[in-house]
Order: sequence, then C-alpha cells, then structure tokens
Amino acid sequence: MNEKHTIPSDEDLTAFIDGELTAEEAARIETMVNEDKSVAERLEFLSRASLPFEQAFAPLLAEAPRQRLEVMLAAIPPRDSLKPASAPSILTRRRFLGALAASLVAGIAIDRAVIGIGRSFSAKDENSEWRAVVAEYISLYTPETLAGPVPAREEQAAQLGPLDEKLDLSLSPEAVALPGIDFKRALLLQYDAKPLAQIAYLDPETGPMALCIVRSDAGPKAPDLESRKGMNVVYWSNATHAFMLIGHAAADRMAAMADEVRGRVAA
Repeated sequence: MNEKHTIPSDEDLTAFIDGELTAEEAARIETMVNEDKSVAERLEFLSRASLPFEQAFAPLLAEAPRQRLEVMLAAIPPRDSLKPASAPSILTRRRFLGALAASLVAGIAIDRAVIGIGRSFSAKDENSEWRAVVAEYISLYTPETLAGPVPAREEQAAQLGPLDEKLDLSLSPEAVALPGIDFKRALLLQYDAKPLAQIAYLDPETGPMALCIVRSDAGPKAPDLESRKGMNVVYWSNATHAFMLIGHAAADRMAAMADEVRGRVAA
C-alpha cells in the first residue's frame, strides 16, 4: 500500500517514458499520473525535455573513472520485460543519469552540451519553459565544471562569434562582462530547434552563473525575478530575443548585474 503512494522519482518517470518498466510498474505510474497533478506535470516536463546524451556528453563519459561508472550502472535493476525497441545500443536516459552522476562526483567538467525540447508546447508558456530547461541544466554545474584560467579577450571574442552569427546579435567580451565575475566560456546550444546562447561565468563568491539568450517573438518584457533549482533568475525580453541571467548570488545583486548587461546587449 505504501508503495502505491510513493511519488515516483525522475529516474522512474524517464524509465516510464522510455518504455523500460514492467507492465505492473507502468500501470502504477499511470495511476499516479491520473490521480496526482504534480506527477502528471513532472511527467509532461520530462517527456518534453530530451537531451541527446551520448553525443553531448561523450567526452565526459570517456574521461570518467570506469570503476565508478560500472558501480553506478550495476546498481540499476535489470528489466526482464523490456520490449525489443526499448533496448537501444546507445545509453538510455536512465542509464546515462547513473553515468553522469558518477562523473560529477569525480569532478569531471562538462565541456559541451546540446539542449533540446519538444515542439508541443503553447506559445504563452514558451519563455517559462525554456528557463525551466536551462535551470535544470545549469543546476548540474559546480565550480569544478568551470575551473581553469579565464580565456584571453581574443579567445572570448572567438567563442562569441558563432553566437552572433546564429542569433543575429552583436556580442563582445565587453558587452557580456559582469563586474567581479570571471568569463569562462560561450557555448552555442539548441532549444526547440532554435539556437540558444549560453555565456558561462564563475563567481568567486557564489559559484557558477550564466547569461542565456534565445530568439523570441513574445515581445518586450521588463526584467522580472524568479527562483529555479535553488538559483535566482532575472529574465527579460526585447522584440527579438529573450534573456535570462541565472546564478546563486543574492537577488538584488543578480538584478543589478542584469540591469548592467541588459543595457549593453542588444540585437
């Protein structure tokens, strides 16, 4: 009886999405989805968010300690009733979560990633949805993820160049600089088949921080503040792009930094 009322973990829900559960377990999840709105909402979010894990994190997995990965993967119980189509040759999302956890414990830095999300969402929720997906990803960052020297200005400009081209922006190292915070890298990711710019920073006081930008036709919006995954998010938009600054710094400090960068970054 107690098991029936246990809220399923993200691991269980992703296994449900991937068809890895037995008929009995799948039926239990379906019952909870029908009876618990929060479970239904979480399942919907996870079904929309899809990370191409093997391609995006292959360098990380190649460097991760094999023994730790084997221990993590061995802890995942076997599924006796998998459908043939549910056992792909590449890592499934469920198995990858175990490998990623072991890698992060070992302090392996994530160097590249691609964020994708399904197209079946309403326009009115678009800006909220992309911030949720980005927050889920940034929450994986640790100071070790962004360790290393600050790139020289020429290297920063070289990293920002592809972002300019894909998002039709004019980003310079000076435009995206944050006071007292180290620029670490600029990445071109993907959200709903659209380019997404991520400029990652390391705050010596509070840890990882990121400025993220995506094309948006939702129209101009004044800066607002929200909390996601234990981080503060300042978000705003202009006629062509949506922006978010996310980090662990205090809300008033985040708002002040966002105000500075908002005045310098324009399409």
